[in-house]
Amino acid sequence: MRKPLVLALLAASAVTGCGSSSPSAAPGVVRVVAAENFWGSIASQIGGAHARVTSIIHDPTADPHLYESSAQDANAVANAQLVIENGLGYDDFMDQLLSASSSHSRPVLTVADVLHVSGQDADPHLWYDVPRAHDVAAAIAAQLTTLDPEDKAVFASNLASFDASMKLPLAVVHTIKQKYANAPVVYTERLPAYLVAACGLSDKTPPGYARAIEDGNEPSPADTQAMQQVLTGSARARVLLYNVQATSPATQQMRDLAARSGVRVVSVSETMPAGQTYASWQTMQAEQILRALGS
Repeated sequence: MRKPLVLALLAASAVTGCGSSSPSAAPGVVRVVAAENFWGSIASQIGGAHARVTSIIHDPTADPHLYESSAQDANAVANAQLVIENGLGYDDFMDQLLSASSSHSRPVLTVADVLHVSGQDADPHLWYDVPRAHDVAAAIAAQLTTLDPEDKAVFASNLASFDASMKLPLAVVHTIKQKYANAPVVYTERLPAYLVAACGLSDKTPPGYARAIEDGNEPSPADTQAMQQVLTGSARARVLLYNVQATSPATQQMRDLAARSGVRVVSVSETMPAGQTYASWQTMQAEQILRALGS
């Protein structure tokens, strides 16, 4: 896997050494720092008024693999009461920020551990495993309850509300699986692989091509040819899922080829767009896949 995120602490060591430089949350409000805004969105929904959540990666227009953390990020982590990270090497910068912050210890919720996903080649894009988002939300609720037991009932109620919000994206996923089981699709990298599996679609992506793009490398001629065949052959894919935040001339070439070949292109993103919740974001993307398969 390519080094997913580049750490630039700037003057962080000076900042994190002073735990009082970040404003404290009000009594009964837990300070939470999430590495990515989709996990931060869930934490905000569960915590409600009893959590102040900071998401480090939140720009929907930037390539998160090129992210450089700042002194402000280091200060937020230093003063957090709960840290949420994805794991599996996707956000290694969080481990470095935590190591740089020795002012106090705090619980760290690693989503990969919650979902029991491990291994050197494990797919890190866990937020696309929509059917298991409840497990992550429940783990966050449990951590918040430990930190703020007086508001246990609030967290439980908010968890129930989150689960209710997930009924729509799960319904769309179920519809895709019922209507288009085993329909062939392809993606530029593994970003939506969990969603593809949940929808019961047939992944036709050449593994070498997806791995090269994910690692930030140029695909080999053989992998490029295999990808082109999937987009142009008689048994070509019906949909190309295109990561709009991690693009290159190689991926743009495949997007253009798909359009010329009548393969529908659906944009997917690594970071949750502004103004969305986790549920609304995943609903939007699943609905786009549903429409593309039906056209």
